[in-house]
Amino acid sequence: MSKVTIGLIQASNEVHGDEPVDVHKRAAIDKHVRLVREAASKGAQIICLQEIFYGPYFCSEQKTKWYEAAEEIPNGPTTKLFQELAKELGVVIILPIYEKEGIASYYNTAAVIDADGRYLGKYRKHHIPQVAAGDGSCGFWEKYYFKPGNVGYPVFDTAFAKVGVYICYDRHFPEGARLLGLNGAEIVFNPSATVAGTSEYLWKLEQPAHAVANGYYVAAVNRVGFEAPWNMGEFYGQSYLVDPRGSIVAIGSRDQDEVVIGVMDKEVIREVRNVWQFYRDRRPETYEHIVSL
Repeated sequence: MSKVTIGLIQASNEVHGDEPVDVHKRAAIDKHVRLVREAASKGAQIICLQEIFYGPYFCSEQKTKWYEAAEEIPNGPTTKLFQELAKELGVVIILPIYEKEGIASYYNTAAVIDADGRYLGKYRKHHIPQVAAGDGSCGFWEKYYFKPGNVGYPVFDTAFAKVGVYICYDRHFPEGARLLGLNGAEIVFNPSATVAGTSEYLWKLEQPAHAVANGYYVAAVNRVGFEAPWNMGEFYGQSYLVDPRGSIVAIGSRDQDEVVIGVMDKEVIREVRNVWQFYRDRRPETYEHIVSL
């Protein structure tokens, strides 16, 4: 099929951060199951949730409490629940959750679930800042919670399109975005948790640039609202789908729980790549020095 309908889910977290982890997870999972169903009812075939969707973006503080939120993938209960939902609805789901592997290895991860409920694999966020800038005066303590990703830049051949994932802070690095294209991605999903301030102006700059440079669609997903007790900045929503020409196909509001629906057209990918032959004209033999600096 040439045209594929994409659903992007942006949502607020209303539960106070001092509440137990299981309270957060129950409330957020219930909300997102409803939103996935809404997206499917609007025709979405591939649906992406926001970064670590089942609670607040807890990196605002450093507390061991939040390790309780981590689950194994694919054997954890949240992955299994959304596998059942994907199969029921016949949709592909990009499911970003907090992953635990072994005794004490933690990753910021997204599981990819096909439309028949099969778990296809996962992507682990590669770029983990010491303190990722929030509103310009404070930040997210990501290294306290996450190890850098170690599964490369996989592309998943789903029922509807070849899908890549690139999580939040990754979007500032063009190298991985290029590798996803070289690995065959037709669309790259970037589930995020990013607040107003230092980098907001980059939100609609970098990812359209990745789309143009690599001749694929990019789906950028951000949460909305303020999260107590930290209130470190406004998650400014504006989740969007951008095409390989750099044009925004669909975009969400700044402050509302919302399902953003947009259509990707694989013919546009072919047309753009025929005009802009960036893959053909690459000179990888001249780039070797980049990995030694």
